Amino acid sequence: MKQIITFGEILMRLSPEGNKKFMQANLLEFYFGGTEINVGISIANFGGKVKHISCVSNDFIGDTAISYIQKFGVSTSAIVRSNKPLGVYFLEVGAVMRPSSISYNRSHSSFSDIQPNMVDWENILKKAKWIHWTGITPALCKGGYETLKQGLILAKKQGIAVSADPTYRSGLWKYGENPKDVLSDLLNYSTIFIGGINEINEVLETSYGYSNEDFIEASKKLMERFPNIEKVFDKIRTSINSSWHKIRARMWNGKEFRETSDFDITHIIDRIGTGDAFAAGLIYGLQQFDDYKSMEFASAACALKHTYEGDVNYATVDEVTAILDGNISGRFNR
Repeated sequence: MKQIITFGEILMRLSPEGNKKFMQANLLEFYFGGTEINVGISIANFGGKVKHISCVSNDFIGDTAISYIQKFGVSTSAIVRSNKPLGVYFLEVGAVMRPSSISYNRSHSSFSDIQPNMVDWENILKKAKWIHWTGITPALCKGGYETLKQGLILAKKQGIAVSADPTYRSGLWKYGENPKDVLSDLLNYSTIFIGGINEINEVLETSYGYSNEDFIEASKKLMERFPNIEKVFDKIRTSINSSWHKIRARMWNGKEFRETSDFDITHIIDRIGTGDAFAAGLIYGLQQFDDYKSMEFASAACALKHTYEGDVNYATVDEVTAILDGNISGRFNR
């Protein structure tokens, strides 16, 4: 079985228990995560074969992060080490009308040492069928951008599928490159676009609205600008409050527009990583189902992630399928 490749920073998350603020807490819980490794672990939980590429600290924290990833069956053979510390972020989980809050400590983390000569893309891609990237990695450091681009160039030459989630976080771009130029550059090598109107507007410098008609026109414009992009998938979140959201998805595949029904998530346990769960469900689904069924699977996977603490989606294929079959009562499985 060929591998799915994810590339990006691994972070440690520190949070007070429950919905406490830091000033209330004396104890912290920690989890490992990061946008791309969240995707990789979720795909591995679906039965996919995954290799993650990163740079982590050369200490017991880095050892623990690698051990955590390995227990899901994700290959860590392409993870390199640095004497800089692992990146950390701090999360206060909100509730009802109080939003969650995040503070990052990753500017000089171990991942900032990543360079193209540290990754043997030629050998890695011999066993690969898919690469997934997000806009977080090229935002963090120039080495991340250059290393990723090197892999995408080779992947395009070899006809390997490339999914892009060009998330734009303005606060991360601190090394002098223009975000639009970098993301546009990387989209030249990508085949699947996972993002909505905000991401399209950022890349194209347009001002499309959020209606389905605007989404279709924006997707067409995106495909015109990047003719290698074959399909566009968008996860739509409606927030009633911090604890109650609705999730649905829509797509344009160059031929037809489709939209799923809403999943009503009335009691959110943890929102972190839910977009990553959607991407993972989509990547897995597109290798098993048609476009619409893949989008339904991704939406159900995303909805389930809201029920797990931590950054990672622990759902299996059977659990996602049960949700799609209408089993949403939460009754005991005996």
